[in-house]
This record gives sequence, structure tokens and C-alpha cells, in this order.
Amino acid sequence: MSEPRALADLPFAAYLEDHDGGRLEPGGDYNVVHLADQEFPDLAAGNARFSESALSTVRFTDGSLRRARFNDVWLHGVQVIGTDLAETGWLDAEVVNSAFAGVAMFEAGLSRVTFFGCKLVSVNLRGAVLRDVAFVGCVLRDVDFTEARLTDVTFPGSTLEDLRFDDVELKKVDLRDAAELGIRSGVASLRGATITFAQAIDLAPAFAHTLGITVKDS
Repeated sequence: MSEPRALADLPFAAYLEDHDGGRLEPGGDYNVVHLADQEFPDLAAGNARFSESALSTVRFTDGSLRRARFNDVWLHGVQVIGTDLAETGWLDAEVVNSAFAGVAMFEAGLSRVTFFGCKLVSVNLRGAVLRDVAFVGCVLRDVDFTEARLTDVTFPGSTLEDLRFDDVELKKVDLRDAAELGIRSGVASLRGATITFAQAIDLAPAFAHTLGITVKDS
């Protein structure tokens, strides 16, 4: 998917019903629901399930959605601040112009998920499993992929700053189209990634340091 879809383009758009504005409940089922222009501070909705639903201009502050499931969902202009999304499952999701800051997403599972124009800052994805995921025109800053498993993941036009790839497992991960590639730690774990020659030159000092090589001109 090269461009994000509008709300009206979703195959289930005609069936969406507006959320009544009430609180989200732990273990709640939210099917074919549209949440729009709402705020959820200190949320406690672990194990909630969202299916064929849309979230527009929604703000989650603190609270928990741990082990929630997001299947065939569309998020636009969503802000997730300091919220627990650990062990969540994401399948066939599209996230557009949204922001995640200080979010715990460790051991989350993301499959066939596309992020368009999103900002991820201080997001903990330790031990997460990402399969067929694309970050398109995004900013990822201080994102921790330690011990995560990434398969068929791309970053076209995205700016990557201070990423941690320690003990990560990569398969068919393409970093060539990233606008900027900044790795804080874990360059030794980049086996399975594809990078450009220019990126390899930029990472050469980190590779040398990891291998214990001292580089001197004289």
C-alpha cells in the first residue's frame, strides 16, 4: 500500500457506528465502531478487541491497553502517550499521521501493518514480532528493538534516530530507502538487513568498534 486510505475508502466504512463516548472496558468487544474526537486518560481496557473499526483524532494518555487486539483497524491522527500497549496484537492495520511517545509495546505482534507519516518516540518494542510491516515517511527516535524479530520490514522515507537493535533477528529487512539511519547500539545484529553502500560507510565506525578494530591514519 503506497498511499494511506481515507475513512470513506475503508471496505467497512458504510457499516461503522459512532462510539457512544463511554469508557472502554477491559475485555470489551468493539466491532465496526468509529471512535472520533475522544480522549481516554488513565485508560484500563486490557484485553479489549477492536475489529473492522476506525479511530480518528483519539488521544490515549497513560493507562493500559495491554494484550488488546487490533484486527483490520484504521487509525488517523491518534496520539498514544505513556500508554501500556505491551503484548498487543495488530493485524491488517493502517496507522496514519499518528504519534506514539513513551509507549510500552514490548512483546507486541504486528502483522501486515503500515505506518504513514507517524512519529514514534521512546517506544519499547523489545521482544516484539513484526512481519510485513512498513514505516512510510515516519520518524522513529529512541525506539528499542532489542531481541525483536523483524521479517519483511521496510522504512521508505523514514528518519531513524538512536535505534537499538541489540540481539535482534532480521529477515528481509530493507533499510535502503530510509532518509536517515542512526543506530545507537546493535550494529552487530544487522545480519539479514539490506543497506546501501553510503549507509555502510556511515556505519563503518560502529562496525569497527563492535569488532574491536582501531582505525588510525598514522
